Amino acid sequence: MSDIVDANVWLSRWPFRRLPHDEPEALAAVLRRHGVVEAWVGSFDGLLHRDLAAVNERLKSECRETAANLLAPFGTINPRLPDWQEDLRRCHEEHRMPGIRLAPGYHGYRLDEPGFAALLAEAAKRGLLVELVVSLEDQRTQHPLLRAAPVDAAPLVELVRRLPDLRLVLLGAPGVTKPDVMERLAAAGQVYFEIATQEGVGGVAKLIERVTLDRVLFGSASPLFYFDSAKLKLQESELTGEQLNRICNANARRLRES
Repeated sequence: MSDIVDANVWLSRWPFRRLPHDEPEALAAVLRRHGVVEAWVGSFDGLLHRDLAAVNERLKSECRETAANLLAPFGTINPRLPDWQEDLRRCHEEHRMPGIRLAPGYHGYRLDEPGFAALLAEAAKRGLLVELVVSLEDQRTQHPLLRAAPVDAAPLVELVRRLPDLRLVLLGAPGVTKPDVMERLAAAGQVYFEIATQEGVGGVAKLIERVTLDRVLFGSASPLFYFDSAKLKLQESELTGEQLNRICNANARRLRES
């Protein structure tokens, strides 16, 4: 298997239970052991903390102090907060982050709100990758006082069409987003899908048929999910060496450099 670029990794504490390898050094060791050469990392703190400037500062510092050549920080932005433009500027200009991560299911906004459209436009203007969390935890296992339903991705189709420079990665979309919506998104613009929540026999192969090979990225959702789970998804789909290389490395590299 090729060297892996993992598009879906998290640092800090999951709010509801301790996870294996949730210390930065331990997580970096696990990623390296599995052949990961680059991990796109968001912070669990960004889901519930209101001071996102502090969250993003900590994320930048943890990534650089732990493994700067491995962990690429993606800052959290919430367009419902009054200072989101400043948070975005800091992520881009001060922290030199390659992208941002959005969590509408936890921050309580819909994708048809004007503020969200403005955020996507500004991120595209700055050349930042945008990762959007469609789902993170199965609703059946969520804390009863904090339910985060899967995000309805359908409004993205028109937004993506209007923003040809936007590079968008959907995290946790397979399994909760309707197949026809995923197909329309892939056709509308530069939209990519990672595999952490792709289930079923031959699931990754089916995802390739739906959105094309060029739009599929490796994602483990570590440490919330076991890393081996994502690797097994690749193995049971009986992919060719070229397909594995594209999913695990080449697609993500091209996306970062575009």
